[in-house]
Amino acid sequence: MGCSLFEDTKLVDIQKFEGPCVITLKDGSTIETTGGIEVSKRYEGITYRDEEGKIWSLFKEEYTSYSCGNQ
Repeated sequence: MGCSLFEDTKLVDIQKFEGPCVITLKDGSTIETTGGIEVSKRYEGITYRDEEGKIWSLFKEEYTSYSCGNQ
């Protein structure tokens, strides 16, 4: 019930997408993830884990698009 309070007040900024995902970078190259990604709705930054479990973040200026699962 506590989480719904945050959602109702729009304090939740992160949108989660189930993987696998493909992120297209500005230079045309792609990053493929087997897991999901998290996207900040406010800043449009993407956070994901690589195959070794290391966390990476991309800013909106670094990518052009992303797609996940059946999206």
